[in-house]
Amino acid sequence: EVQLQASGGGLVQAGGSLRLSCAASGFSFDGYVIGWFRQVPGKERELVSCISSTAGSTYYPDSVKGQFIISSDNAKKTVNLQMNDLKPEDTAVYYCVAKDGDRIYHDHWMYDYWGQGTLVTVSS
Repeated sequence: EVQLQASGGGLVQAGGSLRLSCAASGFSFDGYVIGWFRQVPGKERELVSCISSTAGSTYYPDSVKGQFIISSDNAKKTVNLQMNDLKPEDTAVYYCVAKDGDRIYHDHWMYDYWGQGTLVTVSS
């Protein structure tokens, strides 16, 4: 059974940092793209970071570039998202996602596997 177990969310003050982790199981991990979407009620899901486990290529939208850093540990089948200088607008539920292949897609419907989501709340 494919599972993506997200952890690390919580409440933090503006300017603080959080580190999200996504532990994958039930699939090979190698040859997959692993990433994070976030969603605020009433808004579209936004891809905030993605990494190709094989190629090592990464993606960040302009909204988080220089603020978020994604990394993967293929041996542990874990992807981490280091989020720095957090702002109230970063408040959202963050979902870990996975898709086979090397290509990074921005559209949430392209991802086959989703974790349960972890809430990040940034207070001002």
